[in-house]
Amino acid sequence: MVRAWAARIETPLGTMRARGADTLQTLEFDENVDASLDDPLALRLQAELDEYFAGSRTEFTIPLGPRGTEFQQIVWRIVSTVPYGSTKTYSEIARELGDVQKTRSVGAAIGANPILILVPCHRIVALDGELTGYSGGLERKQLLLELEGGQGTLF
Repeated sequence: MVRAWAARIETPLGTMRARGADTLQTLEFDENVDASLDDPLALRLQAELDEYFAGSRTEFTIPLGPRGTEFQQIVWRIVSTVPYGSTKTYSEIARELGDVQKTRSVGAAIGANPILILVPCHRIVALDGELTGYSGGLERKQLLLELEGGQGTLF
């Protein structure tokens, strides 16, 4: 039997709540987390995020298990292929899906992403390059892009 867990993850951008079982199911900013790091996967997640924020990790090895519709799952898989230090637009993702008219649906799916940073929705920008919609806040999105762009260290 797989044991569900919740953990408080500390990052330079604030406290995050992680939940999972055999895979990571959610990772969201939440300052009011009352949970500990007593699960091996949660400990590994904290270590990998520490390395990411220190600038020494560009890819994560944590097994992911986000829950969502089939369309959301497809969008999140595409988002997960956007390389560290790169960005992609909502319309580019819609084009990859074969229908540029799905841009709004893509935006909604990205907005529902339950695993921030590891499913790097912060790398998705508007057609004009503007930063839009990030459930962690646009300031955090900007800081994550600066970290990945090598524009200095965050902390």
